[in-house]
Amino acid sequence: MESNRVKFLENKTLLVTGASGFLAKVFVERVLSLQPNVKRLYLLVRASGKKSAEQRLHSEVFEKDLFKVLRKNIGDESLNALISEKVVPVPGDVSLNNMGVSDSNLLQDMMQEIDIVAHAAATTTFDERYDVALRNNTFGALNVLNFAKKCVKSQLLLHVSTAYICGGRSGLIQEIPFAMGETLHGKNKVDINTEMQLVEQRLKQLVEQGCSEEETKHAMRDLGLKRAKLFGLPNTYAFTKVMGEMFLGHYRENMPIVIIRPTMITSTFSDPFPGWIEGVKTVDTIILAYGKGMLKCFLVDQKEACDIIPVDMVANAMIATAAEHFHDSGSLTVYHVASSYRNPTMYKQITEISIRYFKKNPLLGRSGMPIVPKPPVLLSTMAMFRLYMGLRFKLPLQILELLSITFPSQFGDKYQHHNRKFKMAMRQVEIYEPYILFKGIFEDRNLETLRIKNEAKEMNDLPRFSSKCIDWEDYFTNTHIPGLVTHVLNK
Repeated sequence: MESNRVKFLENKTLLVTGASGFLAKVFVERVLSLQPNVKRLYLLVRASGKKSAEQRLHSEVFEKDLFKVLRKNIGDESLNALISEKVVPVPGDVSLNNMGVSDSNLLQDMMQEIDIVAHAAATTTFDERYDVALRNNTFGALNVLNFAKKCVKSQLLLHVSTAYICGGRSGLIQEIPFAMGETLHGKNKVDINTEMQLVEQRLKQLVEQGCSEEETKHAMRDLGLKRAKLFGLPNTYAFTKVMGEMFLGHYRENMPIVIIRPTMITSTFSDPFPGWIEGVKTVDTIILAYGKGMLKCFLVDQKEACDIIPVDMVANAMIATAAEHFHDSGSLTVYHVASSYRNPTMYKQITEISIRYFKKNPLLGRSGMPIVPKPPVLLSTMAMFRLYMGLRFKLPLQILELLSITFPSQFGDKYQHHNRKFKMAMRQVEIYEPYILFKGIFEDRNLETLRIKNEAKEMNDLPRFSSKCIDWEDYFTNTHIPGLVTHVLNK
């Protein structure tokens, strides 16, 4: 029988922001596959106009391999007809009032029809420019909330955040909303309007100083990281997402809100097919660098859990929680979509699986010969990593620097190149350090309660969203790493 939870989507109209993003497009595919009788999908993307938005959605969403199962099941013509009938491209920008939707007729249609708002638009670069991240991740959340409150029928705002807004906390991390102004270390309160004023003042100073666009970008990046660390957050992304959540909690009034906090999102577990991924995600950087023979050393504590969750489970969790809280007036519920509590996998296991996989299935180098990677040096503290990098790179750099001073035409460019490479490597490791050496465990009691409730109602045909069913050895060996090779390296 068809699940009532999936049936709940029948004749519903949804708005999905950031529709061209990795998670959002999987969510769209799940909705269309599970409930083709959804009434309408308004898909918001950055674009100059409706035609441009339509082109973006076709090239970046519906023409992807992600939709090949649905396309095979119902046929090209039927899928194209379904998209034409159900999907409305919306050119917009969540950093603006009314999400930047300038077509007044389209705006009115949306306000009259939308039942559920799924807000997935975000800038996810950890060290993004502070002005960009603040407008998109923080004020963007407020703009989407204000729009949802204007929708006549709107009964839920589903907001995608991140589990890592917890900063460097260790131990069991609970599913608790942030209060306005709350900080992780309990010291200075965050004033979001003050943060925006700081950004505007700094931008004004940079203009007065005649700074270039590149200099302005670096200054804004540095300001974001500085402000984040002042309030106990590891980076600009996490800090601006925290403030976005604060806005939602403070100004929600009677709007039911579900906040989805996924951990590190990876390739699909099973739906629509195993192993689909787009781009390189977090831990994949390490896996692929090792496979290519480029990973000489890495900062990682092998005893700690690597909290990853397949993207289809996050999308399925979004559908299940939306069904649970639709019409749940005034509620604010946080869901961790994670694996470290119910079914952890350790970095040690991932390392061993990767070594075995590439030994059996080596990548080919430019010469066409198999790459035989050597196991990297794994360092468990930042102090050990800095010492190793110093011994490995600092002395050669100092020698190169002396040679470049003595023989500038022969060694000058080489020194600059190696110095830039060294600084970039250190910056990347410093940005990822809070995640790689993370010692917290994400409790997922709310999602587990929902899973048990569904099973008690004999609703087992609801798509899976719990990590309990994952065999990590099998997932990495037969699904995830082959998926990376197929969809990232060989695209």
